[in-house]
Amino acid sequence: MPGRPETLSAAPRPSLLRRGLDALLYSSGWLAGAAAAQTAATFRQGPAAGAVGYRVVALVFAATLLVYNLDAVLPFKHRQPAGTSGRKAWQQRHRRGLAGLAAGSAAVAGVLFLADGWWRYLPALLPLAALALLYSWPLGRWRGQRRALREVPLLKIFLIAGVWSAITVGLPTLARHRPLAEATALLAQRFCLVLSLAIVFDVRDLSRDRAAGTRTFPVVLGAAGAKAVALAFLAGAMLLGLERGVPHVGLALTGLSAASVILLAQEYRSDYFFALLADGVLLVPAALYFL
Repeated sequence: MPGRPETLSAAPRPSLLRRGLDALLYSSGWLAGAAAAQTAATFRQGPAAGAVGYRVVALVFAATLLVYNLDAVLPFKHRQPAGTSGRKAWQQRHRRGLAGLAAGSAAVAGVLFLADGWWRYLPALLPLAALALLYSWPLGRWRGQRRALREVPLLKIFLIAGVWSAITVGLPTLARHRPLAEATALLAQRFCLVLSLAIVFDVRDLSRDRAAGTRTFPVVLGAAGAKAVALAFLAGAMLLGLERGVPHVGLALTGLSAASVILLAQEYRSDYFFALLADGVLLVPAALYFL
């Protein structure tokens, strides 16, 4: 009817499945599961560890949830516009829930840390914890602005891969009371795999990093050049796997899934591509150990 104001229909409410998937991915539950699975796979490659192994897997799961959700609730991140990112918008809407999840994860990780006597390794673990927790905090000043570790040119992917591989390989090795030197080859293989996938997320953030002046491989080399670097590190991970005697079928499946994600990565890909598929590649080699 002329002159009558039009009523705007409300946006359809996402399905229960969609809401559950968003919660799993954007609360870092999926990523924490990948870290726990890789830790369990490390145990699987040596003598049975019993109950201690299960507790270390739970510790890694809780610590991963803590680190990533603390990062997600940083105050300055919630002052940034979400833009087209469904992940960022979801995290901004659920900031309190993520903070509560981080607090609960901290409590669980703290209990497991003390119960199994990890304080004995505190000198070795403190630097890893500091790198993980301070990764996004703008503590230092450079060129007149406060900068975080992730903004040091080309550094952030090496930080991510280093901490990830040290935790998922180093903790199981220490739990078995074995020297870390025994795990050097596995540590190097996992470092190269995680690093190759970390570059994928820099491709996702290319425009944002370029605008912020953060020098990443995609910013410096372009997306194609960065993908070439990622594929080189992936090839290194595959060669290290061959030297370790990893079954060829498992290596091939891991390599093909990781290479596909690297080659298909583009800024315009959906959040599900990165949160579900790119992070999901980390589950592939771990899952193969249990099949």
